[in-house]
Amino acid sequence: MRAAAAMAAQTTILGFGSLLSETSSRLTFPDLENFRLVRVPDYRRVTQHPASIFFQRGIADVGRRGWCSLSAEPNAGSSFVACAFEVVFAGEQRAAYELREEEFDVVAAPYTTLDGAPAGEGLLCAQWTDEAYRAKYGDAVFEERYGTYGVDRIWGWERDCGSTPCPVYLRHCVLAAEKGGPVAHDSFLDETWLVDRETTVRAFLAKHPEVMATRPPPALEGRYSG
Repeated sequence: MRAAAAMAAQTTILGFGSLLSETSSRLTFPDLENFRLVRVPDYRRVTQHPASIFFQRGIADVGRRGWCSLSAEPNAGSSFVACAFEVVFAGEQRAAYELREEEFDVVAAPYTTLDGAPAGEGLLCAQWTDEAYRAKYGDAVFEERYGTYGVDRIWGWERDCGSTPCPVYLRHCVLAAEKGGPVAHDSFLDETWLVDRETTVRAFLAKHPEVMATRPPPALEGRYSG
């Protein structure tokens, strides 16, 4: 009975950026179990929105709109390789997890094995709306975390807006995916799209190789090195 209760308490997390490295995942979830690669169907991985933490940590390129973070958006027929692992949320830990992922709609999404066999559901950081964000956190929080930096919205950017990934963060995710192995790495390069939904990360890096030489500030070296 105790074993069954423990299993019931486990929650599956689906990671598709920096969490593709088990080392990186364990920085956030030290007690995670059963780290593995899976595929998330009918979602597309996109660098489409500014993340407030990039402004707070001074790594966003505000002048060039190099501020985009990753999210998953529903898109029938698309898929990408992610990692899955189990954690046990106790007390307020689930709420703390969602607060850490403040700008996302944290949804229960299906995932499959790499071969395509259904394997379960996990929590996925999906795109949200500014209206929902403001309703949950309030206008004052929005202005503090975004408006202060001259950013008037999180979601809903036009495909031709010219926003690009935050260089330090993109390098971090590429290194994490590389540590995840060839399957994770190739998926990240070829199944991750810029805001235009036409340019892959691989194509973007081919035009901007300097991104992979963009180091984080010394104080953030351990956090943003894959």
